[in-house]
Amino acid sequence: MSTVAETLVNAPTEPRDRLARFRPWTRGVLLANVIGQVAIIGTGGAVRLTDSGLGCSRWPLCTPGHFTPQYHPATSFHPFVEFGNRTVTGLLIIIALAVVLLVSTDRTRSRAYRALGWAPIGGVLAQAVIGGIVVLIKLDPRWVSVHMGISAALVWFSAYLLHRQREGDGAPVPLGGPRVRAAGWVLGLLLIPVVTLGTLVTGSGPHSGDTTVGYRFAFDPLVITKSHSGSVWLFVIVLAALLVLLYRTPSTPAVAAARRAAWVLAGTTVLQGAIGYTQYFTGLPAWLVGIHLVGAGLLVWATANATLHLRTRA
Repeated sequence: MSTVAETLVNAPTEPRDRLARFRPWTRGVLLANVIGQVAIIGTGGAVRLTDSGLGCSRWPLCTPGHFTPQYHPATSFHPFVEFGNRTVTGLLIIIALAVVLLVSTDRTRSRAYRALGWAPIGGVLAQAVIGGIVVLIKLDPRWVSVHMGISAALVWFSAYLLHRQREGDGAPVPLGGPRVRAAGWVLGLLLIPVVTLGTLVTGSGPHSGDTTVGYRFAFDPLVITKSHSGSVWLFVIVLAALLVLLYRTPSTPAVAAARRAAWVLAGTTVLQGAIGYTQYFTGLPAWLVGIHLVGAGLLVWATANATLHLRTRA
């Protein structure tokens, strides 16, 4: 009996989860992270559309000797627009730290899932550094485009993390046959030229953020716009094919969820396309271009959400 008692006393015990009371907040924090990553695209777009890229002339300070914009009678609105974007970045850093705490320390989940918790903070810090470089090199267009590209990637990874949180940690099992899987892969790959060409369209037009020559990329605006439009139409064709394939797949709760996600993507795509054509035929009003930028972030989320629903995990 004493041997048994000693064994029980000396048996290793699971470490107490010090964050147990906060675990129910995980999904809300991950959702806030997705929303924040889309919002930063909107505020970054506002900086470009209002020519406020150098509103804060220093980094990380806004003006010499001051962290925040300083008001005086000759102050324009540009420092406040730029500082607003930096403020959203600060909020994203706080959210990203919460993601690290809630995801990377969850011992009930796989190591691969826990590693994903570091992606948002790494991306946000990289964005902050790139933002500083952009200010120091006077808005070099290549670095501004990298800014947008990383934002789009962060939306994708944030959507992936949100989706993984409600999945199990088993091996992924495809919902449909090879054609469904292929359509999902092609859809995800086509998103890259859609977003990239859209960024080049903005950088080649009157809302590029350059007030001297009126553009930052020396592309023919009409040619680059048609290229962007062509990539979107290819995206629409593949999405339509995916919907057809999903409705030919035997219905299960998982397939029904995949159909709903695909329809959400279809609605987002149609709305984004309508905004794009409206801004094109109305002379590119700045406010509509800003909405289109936010729509790009939502399109990235909706694409990630739709393609991730094409598999299940035990």
